Amino acid sequence: MYRYLDNIDASRVRGMTDGELAVLAAETRDFIINSLAGTGGHLAANLGVAELTCALLAEFDPPRDKIIWDVGHQCYVYKLLTGRRGGFETLRGRGGLSGFPKPDESDYDAFGTGHSSTAVSAALGFAKARDIIGGDERVVAVVGDGAMTGGLAYEGLNNAGRSDTRLIVILNDNQMSISDNVGAISRHINGLRTSPGYIGAKKGVKGFLGRVPVIGGALRRFVKRVKDGARYLLVRGVIFEELGFTYVGPVDGHNISELRAVLRNVRKMDGPVLVHVRTKKGKGFAPAENNPEYYHSVGRFDPETGECERKDAPRFTEAFAGTLARLAERDARVAAITAAMPCGVGLKEFGRRFPERYFDCGIAEGHAVTFAAGLAKGGMKPVFAVYSSFLQRAYDQIVHDVCAQKLPVVFAIDHAGIVGPDGETHQGAFDLSYLSHIPNMTVLAPRHPAELSAMLEFALSLGSPCAVRYPSRADEPGGDVPPVALGEPEVIASGERFAIVSVGAMAEACRAARERLLDEGTRAALISARFVKPINAAFYQKYEVILAVEDNVSSGGFGEGLAAALADMGWRGRVVRAALPDRFVPHGKRSGLLAEYGLSADGVCDLARETFAP
Repeated sequence: MYRYLDNIDASRVRGMTDGELAVLAAETRDFIINSLAGTGGHLAANLGVAELTCALLAEFDPPRDKIIWDVGHQCYVYKLLTGRRGGFETLRGRGGLSGFPKPDESDYDAFGTGHSSTAVSAALGFAKARDIIGGDERVVAVVGDGAMTGGLAYEGLNNAGRSDTRLIVILNDNQMSISDNVGAISRHINGLRTSPGYIGAKKGVKGFLGRVPVIGGALRRFVKRVKDGARYLLVRGVIFEELGFTYVGPVDGHNISELRAVLRNVRKMDGPVLVHVRTKKGKGFAPAENNPEYYHSVGRFDPETGECERKDAPRFTEAFAGTLARLAERDARVAAITAAMPCGVGLKEFGRRFPERYFDCGIAEGHAVTFAAGLAKGGMKPVFAVYSSFLQRAYDQIVHDVCAQKLPVVFAIDHAGIVGPDGETHQGAFDLSYLSHIPNMTVLAPRHPAELSAMLEFALSLGSPCAVRYPSRADEPGGDVPPVALGEPEVIASGERFAIVSVGAMAEACRAARERLLDEGTRAALISARFVKPINAAFYQKYEVILAVEDNVSSGGFGEGLAAALADMGWRGRVVRAALPDRFVPHGKRSGLLAEYGLSADGVCDLARETFAP
């Protein structure tokens, strides 16, 4: 079917001509469109890096040379060309190909990068290890798709720039950040600065001036001022130069010949180098080019029209979006914050309707939390909507800047629990643990979207730090919602000796399990915890045996907290915990992973039979 892709591997890429690589890039783009149409995945970013990936593999020699992708979801073409084409039909499925770089999947994946802004720091570590041990491999960090909006990227650049070690940073600018091309002057400067003659001349002049007696220092400072003045006029990458990098670019990221020529020259340079590459997100697929945000990550879609599969399950995210907008209409102090995920967390419409109270902080969760603290201290009611695993990056700010000052910041934590295909780095398996132990924090978990609306209103009225955590989709359609009172659970069905206590969206599996037990003659109470913190231990002490079910790791979770609270009261019953294990949860379908870890209706029922047995 494909002229080159059908028999390709990384070693063959290195021997191809520019023309052959251009065809290969087009073939990889076609393959990814048709493959992801059946599996879903990160589409637009990968379409944009086809030529860049081909050029990197033509000029560098991984796995000996280290290529680190940041953000990791732009690595599909790289995987395709490094021997993993056969796994694409299993992409992001249980036991299949990961959607991110994964070192235990392939030696070509130098470093695991699930989130963003980490590659420069990791690459500097690789480069320094090489220098100490005595290697000669090249280290390349490919940074893009918004990663430069994260502060960690600049922490890495700051240290790398002063290191004077051989390191190449590729800034993949797909127009989601970093400004426009400067045109002919930029191309001219780029060609000059990457030529061996220019580098040699610069070193020669510097050495000559250093040998000039008496006036050498003054002359050297004068020439430096002249050079710096010209640089400020002509080179828009001066910020990188000031950080200690040799800046190269912008380079056309879809021109194989230009890319290869630049990479061939920079790989010979000493010291840190930053290559600014311009690409188009969604390149080669009109729907993704026209709407790269929508096609950033997709489910199955029609490869001809781009039309995506629709899912009918009621969404927590939609309930959050509608409720927050309604509350913002009523209270002019309500503000919304996102860390570069306005669509993912449901804030796109809020931003349109309330632009003066909507803030996109970029991929900078730590900044977003402290910014929210400042808003709260200034009299606003900020709501930071964020994915569960992304909020982990702001733990210190939650503790010191929000909770220590008891500021009324609301954390709307989307994608909590098992999220599925994105795997270890994206599962929301830790939020209950890392939030519940912080003083002054209140933690709620709604069981359906209607309850999320009531809890969000409660959180904004509380006047202290509050987190509401929920998955993106609902298994339970919802219904009447009892009033939300601090610490109070909801009894869904009554029982006397035994109780099944669910946390959040685990309620539906627990309900199904209870009904089966009832048919078998075991009557257990069904309770929705609602509050993970505070825990009303007195409410639970009337039961003899409690099965606590949560989609969070067991350590530090609700079940552990409930057992400790009851023990402190002298309760002599037994709490059995159904939770995620003490290991990272891999990628796969949410339903399959829940079943694997005993959190489906079948799993809960089996554990309940064992727990409540005489």
